[in-house]
Amino acid sequence: MTREEIVAFFTERQIAVERRDADALAACHAPDSIVESLMAGTVTGRPAIADLYQAWFMSFPDVIMTLDDLIVDGNRAVVVNGVIGTDTGGFMGMPPTGRPFRLTIIHLYVMGERVITHERRIYDFTGLLVQIGVLKARPA
Repeated sequence: MTREEIVAFFTERQIAVERRDADALAACHAPDSIVESLMAGTVTGRPAIADLYQAWFMSFPDVIMTLDDLIVDGNRAVVVNGVIGTDTGGFMGMPPTGRPFRLTIIHLYVMGERVITHERRIYDFTGLLVQIGVLKARPA
């Protein structure tokens, strides 16, 4: 893919994010794509990837994810997302806390022919858990 095609790909993909369309987001991945996530570990394949997106949207039904930055180098892309939401759906099997959160997620992508072949998600998982009230922060 060219740089322009990758930029267009992620611009169009953002629409599926805004619609909270887990199936459309999973379709952006190759059938044997791999996603590394702090929340779910390493998952392979579109059905498992769709489940990851769906779990996120169910846990945080009001989530807003902005595409803050996109860096492209050959067949690799880095996307910086700003994310805000509220734990009203329950996160990772825990009851909802009703607490809001704000974080930045860095996504490292390897692109194939018009699909993502590998994705690695980097974010402050512990900070998210503290913000939604699942973990208590100890004073310094």
